[in-house]
Amino acid sequence: MIQGTTSDAGKSALVTGLCRVLARRGLRVAPFKPQNMALNSAVTCDGGEIGRAQALQALAAGIEAHTDMNPVLLKPNSDTGAQVIIQGHAVGNMNARSYHDYKVVAKRAVLESYRRLQSRYDVVLVEGAGSPAEINLRAKDIANMGFAEAVDAPVLLVADIDRGGVFAHLVGTLALLSNSERRRIKGMVINRFRGDLALLQPGLDWLEQKTGKPVNGVLPFLHGLHLDGEDSLSRRDSIASSDTALNVILPALPHLSNHTDIDPLNLHAQVNLQFVPAGQDMPAADLIILPGSKSVRADLAWLRKHHWQDAIHKHLRYGGRVLGICGGYQMLGKAIHDPLGVEGTAGSCAGLGLLDIETTLETGKQLRNVSGQLLSDGAAINGYEIHVGVTSGPGLQHAFAQLGTRCDGAVSADKKIIGTYLHGLFENGEACRSLLAWAGLEDIQHADYRQRREMDIERLADAVEQHLDIRFIDRLLGSDHVSAGYSAAGS
Repeated sequence: MIQGTTSDAGKSALVTGLCRVLARRGLRVAPFKPQNMALNSAVTCDGGEIGRAQALQALAAGIEAHTDMNPVLLKPNSDTGAQVIIQGHAVGNMNARSYHDYKVVAKRAVLESYRRLQSRYDVVLVEGAGSPAEINLRAKDIANMGFAEAVDAPVLLVADIDRGGVFAHLVGTLALLSNSERRRIKGMVINRFRGDLALLQPGLDWLEQKTGKPVNGVLPFLHGLHLDGEDSLSRRDSIASSDTALNVILPALPHLSNHTDIDPLNLHAQVNLQFVPAGQDMPAADLIILPGSKSVRADLAWLRKHHWQDAIHKHLRYGGRVLGICGGYQMLGKAIHDPLGVEGTAGSCAGLGLLDIETTLETGKQLRNVSGQLLSDGAAINGYEIHVGVTSGPGLQHAFAQLGTRCDGAVSADKKIIGTYLHGLFENGEACRSLLAWAGLEDIQHADYRQRREMDIERLADAVEQHLDIRFIDRLLGSDHVSAGYSAAGS
């Protein structure tokens, strides 16, 4: 099990890298995260929903993503509440206290899923959540040491040196654990190191002497590495030329979900992409994207409060384009109805009125992986749907895409506005090129997002092999497979 001293210490990245390292040496390996809190999710082969990071780790392992890989997913819908998803399917909304009591049920699902993976794979690589030293969350813990103790898993503790305080993070975390938990930690990994390792060595020697634990690796800072974000917004310095680039802006919605939809644009050399937070003036743009939302009506009210509705109308008058994805698509319609209070207080609200559609939120979530073609030019498209809304209205007669026997989305009569339920639509090179052309970009450079993601997984795995003591990992696994792989490879 990989645990971290903080959130974003490198747990997800290390599990991803190890999945690829072990898989390319012939092991059947599966990722596992007992409990995840994230608004970025993916649809699995068995028709459920898991955290995006575990789907990426499954890809690194060369297997299909399955709901057993993330049996508990919490999707926050307020500061104190979340939708609770067990083994891929929502069981309801709970506040923090209610979920704490529910953990007894959740733990059974966690152990059930873990045992199934154990029976099918040679290795299960487990990712913790946050930090194991959160004292207030120790009771009924299923995310970190509570799980490790239940299944007798050895633990590596990872810390991020780039954010500072790495020695305090490691020593402090160990100090706050119980004796049995401290014994369970077999080693430490320092992540995102820049500079001369010789200058760090005295600190490593002190750390090993102080804690009695070995430092099993110092992973370098990998500049430009892109992995699917689990929750935080992905950012990069713009590499596009200002005079030729397509300028794309998105509102930084309070309940923004599945923002990984725009990762291919964030990495495209001809796109300047910017999230616009509350209170910031909206820059001129060629394309406005309204992204997914976990609380559509609340985020629509946020848009109005911060004058996005007027800005969008002005943007369209000047010839700009608007794309709404999932919740953003629902906002583009005439009304959103929530008669059952699925996302909050029951009721209805007016939409932006840009598409002749209405959406009614229902309790049953629609989860599916899909493929088809754009109706505008026949470009291939594939992606996935995760939504609770059912959309109807005359606007659907002008659909966006054909998905087998059914259609998706809506396009305005002047073709300036597109709404779609498809997540991941920019990952397909054909569809991405078509949409960039629609938005006004000329002389579009070829960009293969999936190839880039694969190259980054390989790059990460190479770094893990080079800088982590893989033979130590082999001993923790109690297996000769990894060492045998190294011998065969001449390492």
